[in-house]
Amino acid sequence: MSSPASRFKVPNTLIILLFIALFVALLVPWVPAGYFEKGVAISLDSYRVAEHNIHIAWFASGKEVGLFNAPFEGMTSGSRTGSAIGVIAFILLVGGAFGVINASGAVDRGLLRLIAITGDHPRLLLGSLFAAFAAGGAVFGMGEETIAFLALLLPLIRRMGYPPEVGVMMTYVASQIGFGTSWMNPFGVALAQGIANVPLLSGAPLRIVMFLIFVSTGITFTLWYAERHRKQQPLPDDADANAGQPAATASASMTMADRLILAGIVATIIWIVWGVVAAGYFIPEIATQFVTLCCYTALIAIVAKRLTADGAAEAFINGAQQLMPAVLVISMAKGIEYLLGGSNPHAPSVLNTFLHSMGTMLETWPPILAAQGMLAVQTAFTFVIHSGSAQAAINMPLMAGLSDLVGVSRQTAVLAYQLGNAMANMSVPTGAILMATLGVAGVPWTRWFGIIWRFQLLILLMSMGMVAFAVLYGYN
Repeated sequence: MSSPASRFKVPNTLIILLFIALFVALLVPWVPAGYFEKGVAISLDSYRVAEHNIHIAWFASGKEVGLFNAPFEGMTSGSRTGSAIGVIAFILLVGGAFGVINASGAVDRGLLRLIAITGDHPRLLLGSLFAAFAAGGAVFGMGEETIAFLALLLPLIRRMGYPPEVGVMMTYVASQIGFGTSWMNPFGVALAQGIANVPLLSGAPLRIVMFLIFVSTGITFTLWYAERHRKQQPLPDDADANAGQPAATASASMTMADRLILAGIVATIIWIVWGVVAAGYFIPEIATQFVTLCCYTALIAIVAKRLTADGAAEAFINGAQQLMPAVLVISMAKGIEYLLGGSNPHAPSVLNTFLHSMGTMLETWPPILAAQGMLAVQTAFTFVIHSGSAQAAINMPLMAGLSDLVGVSRQTAVLAYQLGNAMANMSVPTGAILMATLGVAGVPWTRWFGIIWRFQLLILLMSMGMVAFAVLYGYN
């Protein structure tokens, strides 16, 4: 007979988020809502308590707040350029596009060929990709874009015998490490420095060293995990190499259709990188780029008689359907933010109250502890404010003024913001981009947390060490 412990099953991520939402709904009415006055700098002095607390009903209409309204409000929140609605549209379109690409068979043939070429050097490939995505996070704030790149790389990860979470590590986790240790990201460190009245892109030498240390740690962990969980795959020339493969991909030989489709994928990647860096492309444009790639791939596959027009449409629908669990998780995560009153600093919310309370507490601490407190505040707020630019806009005005009061340099306050936001984003279950990435990989959050929590703890300890060093060093 199995023991009760062995029969225990970790609940679905949606169930966990539902209980979090219920807890928030019971807590919020008892916490005074607050806001920061418009027209003046956000500071402890500009905080005001709202006349009324936020009332949460079971079901609400109009502008009222309701627990059962949270999934819909979460799904329709934000804008076309951000979560939730923008990210949801993005992952559905990208999922559909990759449904067509995978159905063409070109990726499978290309990956079989790549595996034959890389041979005994998969670790070099993984490490190089991790460093590349970390650089993307550091240079131009790569975040949402990793969803699409992960979809591109997952077939390669699986073909090499690695579990899908390795793909999450070398794309999304790498980008967050790059974001948190960046010396030039315009959406993170540059924005925060501008708000804090710190010279733009100043303090780069320490951040570059920090980038190298953190990225090396991330690569080491990823390679260690990947090798421990690798399943040896039969090579393409093995007798059973093609067992279970579709007829269209039974052979590893490349045809002209394969080359054209793969060339289109490479061209799209180059187009995306150019668009993000040079033209300011974001979610709407990147989604459209993948729709363009989808149509191009479908046309080649139809001409080559790999797919019919109806088959291409069905592949698109199936690809989008596979990401519906991620859509629902994103909706619930954003619904929790809705129950807290939203993230607008000038509208009554419990989030504003928490921010003011933490700032008041840190005001009395010695510098080195206050700096750690700033890191803790930024980390805590990542549970509800995931965007680096949004957190900079909301928190940095208060943290910059607070740093002056407690004897911590504003440069150190910016560093605490960077590390707290990016590093926590690797595991928080309310993060729309993380949940979308896990949805693409098919990895439940509960399993992901069980994998990443040790590395997350190590990174947080390293972050604390960097912030302490910045205080002792007089980082300015």
